[in-house]
Amino acid sequence: MVPEIQGRTALVTGIRGQDGTYLAKLLASCGYAVIGTSHRIKDDSSLVVNGEEIPVVRLDLADSHSIRDTLECYRPDEIYNLASRSSSTQLFDDAVATAEINGLAVVRFLEYIRAVCPETRFCQASSSEVFANSLVSPQDESTPLRPRNAYGAAKVYAQNMIENYRNRFGVFACSAILYNHESPLRGMEYVTRKVTFSAARIAAGQDKTIMLGNLESRRDWGYAGDYVNAMWRMLQQPEPGDYVVATGETHSVRELCELAFSRVGLDYRNHVVMDQKLERSPDAIELCGNASKARSMLGWKPSVTFSELVHMMVDADRYTLSNVNVPDVKSRGTNVSQD
Repeated sequence: MVPEIQGRTALVTGIRGQDGTYLAKLLASCGYAVIGTSHRIKDDSSLVVNGEEIPVVRLDLADSHSIRDTLECYRPDEIYNLASRSSSTQLFDDAVATAEINGLAVVRFLEYIRAVCPETRFCQASSSEVFANSLVSPQDESTPLRPRNAYGAAKVYAQNMIENYRNRFGVFACSAILYNHESPLRGMEYVTRKVTFSAARIAAGQDKTIMLGNLESRRDWGYAGDYVNAMWRMLQQPEPGDYVVATGETHSVRELCELAFSRVGLDYRNHVVMDQKLERSPDAIELCGNASKARSMLGWKPSVTFSELVHMMVDADRYTLSNVNVPDVKSRGTNVSQD
């Protein structure tokens, strides 16, 4: 249960993504007026959530004037910055663009919150990638930030600037250090969705195999709906802070396959084909989050187990396949690094 908070306005960047959709549903159920933003539209549009129409306005995160104008127009009580360059192909393809969108855009928000609407509370969707070169596992809020790609480095910069604006200017800003979180809304480029969707296709006789890389790669996978709840809880606290949001458990891609294929009555070993071209470089250390702070200070905990999550995704993909025509994802690359 969440309390109703009538009369408050929340701005959600990247609202059309997985996290944005779940967060919009949560905020709408709490009584917020929600405004979404996207860089993919030429004109204002809307998103229907829980039967309600949520306006979606164009916002260029690389444009300082665009951010300032948006804050001056809406003066939101809360901002959730979910937009970023985050797919596997964008980890290091354009370090400058990644720095702009994942790093400098956050500073633009912080600067204009300070100047335009200092009472606004800000939540930044950070990432476990800030710990990708960590020397310890599990990681928590005190673990040194050691990224290993442009994506993680930009998130580290944003996180450091949030701390600086918090300490120097008193801005209520939080970093949500999110570990991998999945759902039926996950993009097809991510290994979780590729596996669940392929299991559904194979069970329906629409395919026979799926190509994957290293089956022993492990991740701390949680449910996206739980993770946006944690972000919302951060902005309801009396004081701002940074929080690791994770399950504290890791599972392998092999376990993912076992659960997904068994859900449709199949043995994954008869359908998974190994492809070395899909393997990524070995992890420096296991990324596993210690969310003790979020549990104790936010009263947050995961509500969906890993097996329940995989079954949820498989069931949703089977339903989708039974209702619409969907593309073949057999030969697409996978992403097990991003959250």
